[in-house]
Amino acid sequence: MIVILSGQLLTIMDIFIINVSIPSIQRDLHASNGEMQLVIASYLIGFASFLITGGRLGDLYGRKKIFVAGLLFFMLSSVACGISSGAAVLVISRFIQGISAAFLSPQVLSMIQVLFTGHEERTKAMGWYGITIGAGTILGQFLGGYFSSMTLMEESWRLIFLVNIPICLLAVFFSKKILNESKVSAGKKTFDFFGVMILAAGLFCFTYALTMSEHQGIQIKSIMLAIISILILTHFVKNQKMRLKYGKSYLMDFTLFSYKNFNLGILAVSFFFIMLDSYFYILSLFFQDGLRIGSLEAGEIIVFQGFGFILASLFSAKMILRYGKKFLVTGLLLIMAVLILQILLFAGEIPFFVLCLLLFFHGIGVGSIIPSLANIALSGLPEGLVGNASGVYNTFQQAAAIVGIIVVGSIFYYFLGAKPSQQHYHTAFSVALAVNMICLFIVLFSIVKVPEHILPVAKRKV
Repeated sequence: MIVILSGQLLTIMDIFIINVSIPSIQRDLHASNGEMQLVIASYLIGFASFLITGGRLGDLYGRKKIFVAGLLFFMLSSVACGISSGAAVLVISRFIQGISAAFLSPQVLSMIQVLFTGHEERTKAMGWYGITIGAGTILGQFLGGYFSSMTLMEESWRLIFLVNIPICLLAVFFSKKILNESKVSAGKKTFDFFGVMILAAGLFCFTYALTMSEHQGIQIKSIMLAIISILILTHFVKNQKMRLKYGKSYLMDFTLFSYKNFNLGILAVSFFFIMLDSYFYILSLFFQDGLRIGSLEAGEIIVFQGFGFILASLFSAKMILRYGKKFLVTGLLLIMAVLILQILLFAGEIPFFVLCLLLFFHGIGVGSIIPSLANIALSGLPEGLVGNASGVYNTFQQAAAIVGIIVVGSIFYYFLGAKPSQQHYHTAFSVALAVNMICLFIVLFSIVKVPEHILPVAKRKV
């Protein structure tokens, strides 16, 4: 389990590890603001564009084999990032690093589903999966700040990438030694390279348009790219259905969407991450610009959310086995309650410990939900579809996160106005949280509709 989750830890950690180091990198590489935006975005674009491809490669050629290949390419691209001589080289290296992460991440979920076949052991494994996400988030931000502030060497920010080398080497060694291979054995090994190019082009245009809109605002070129991506992805869907019909090699099996639990899982994870990532985005803005809290103090408050997340992930497996869907519903209601309290309390002066407490309980709610969303989507699927499903699941998650930041962020700025006062900030924050509440109601609807056999309550031993 530790070996498998090392891949997930790397992919999550490297999303966040660069954020604190941006000023140091920009100064040392003499990069513009636009180039630094691309440094952040290129990883996410590469990651989101190749997740489905990574999942399909694992199905066909072996999940262990693709996992190890992903680790090696992640290490090499991390080295390239760490020795980058300019912003352009760093952008390209981060893009390749994102593609490597896309090969890693689907194998993690697939191997958990395949290797842990019993409901109880799989639920516990997904609990550790949730802990890894929380740990990667906190560790990434901590290591990014720690390495960037080191005075033992010049350009110490390079260590944020080079630290991946020992982790990757250890993970490769133990993967070779411990993990068993799993793949779809039936049928001829063929890979749809043309489908990869179409899908990658469509997802690249889509994620690039969304990511650039996040940093630069909605522009004509972003709208045009989004339209082009829709046309390309529409062609991809028609192409894949045609290949399935005539028995040709394919990249994505659309029979996935005939499984009720998979559709409900995709719906739930999409709206949950629209809520979650947009929440952190507007919360940071509201804390620093609305409540005039310093960046360091705001970071300290938000860390409590991570502590709550990890704590909830530790006991979520046991609670799911005891209470089933009722525990997930309780977690969602807790998040809603925290959002309502924030709307009511953030209108005036808030003691520091109250802010920390609210974020802590928000983290508990989030940590109660996230590990089970993937379990809902992937449970009950034939082994031959698990890798494909993992890639699709992760792709929807990443796209939803970006959509949430753009859509909810735009609503926040609309109600903020041109010359905002503290009251305007509270109004904009409250409206944005109301949108988040709507997203959570959709997640609640999805979970209530999940068949009982997907999240059964374990029988208690007499």
